[in-house]
Amino acid sequence: MEHRTLIAGVGFADRARKSRWPARLDLAQGIAGLALVLFMWAHMAFVSSILVSRDAMWTVTRFFEGYFFFGVSRPWIVSLVVSAVIALIVAHALLAIRKFPISYRQYRIFRGHAKMIRHEDTTLWLWQVMTGFALFFLAPAHLYVMLSRPDRIGPFESADRVWSDHFWPLYVLLLLAVELHGGIGLYRLAVKWGWLSGDNPDAARRRLRAAKWTITVFFLALGFATLAAYVKIGVEHQPRYGERYVPQHLQGQVVR
Repeated sequence: MEHRTLIAGVGFADRARKSRWPARLDLAQGIAGLALVLFMWAHMAFVSSILVSRDAMWTVTRFFEGYFFFGVSRPWIVSLVVSAVIALIVAHALLAIRKFPISYRQYRIFRGHAKMIRHEDTTLWLWQVMTGFALFFLAPAHLYVMLSRPDRIGPFESADRVWSDHFWPLYVLLLLAVELHGGIGLYRLAVKWGWLSGDNPDAARRRLRAAKWTITVFFLALGFATLAAYVKIGVEHQPRYGERYVPQHLQGQVVR
């Protein structure tokens, strides 16, 4: 019989214990990511109102500035919303970065693993990491402008920023990164937490993957159509750069 020496106070108290914190952090990361995806879709719906008409975009903008509640625009309301979004992005990024490969050696191990198993979800995760990394650099420029100049949002104002201020290359890259990252993230959330899995998880995963690409393609098409509309307005409005848009029913009046 094998004998083992036990030292009082050592051993039992030092045993590895299961922690719930990784699961809690994953849950917090997922909630933050889901909130950002829903915000992204709502934001796309708002900015794409330019495809309806310039007056429609002006109305949406003024609504979020409180114009129809206070009788005057309060752009600082937009700054508050942007501040909340920035805080959510920072929280989500800090929770997500703990899973990133932090060295070239770790990246090579992951790439070898991905090539060996050739699983589409593993490849999607890599794309999620790369687009998330890209958003570290792309999102702050846009958010800072929205935070510091919320009064410069509107049919002419936004178009001037897109074209005359040369923001359109940033917005092309930002649109690609955010739609791919958000779509993959939502798909992986659904798979991870068993949403809509039903009795056949494999079939459910195929349906979710098809829905994910459908949603991504739809929002990319909507985003590029919206960006093209702002570019067109920006080109036409360039000789009058800085002029604010006034809707038809308010022309001749002072809009505050």
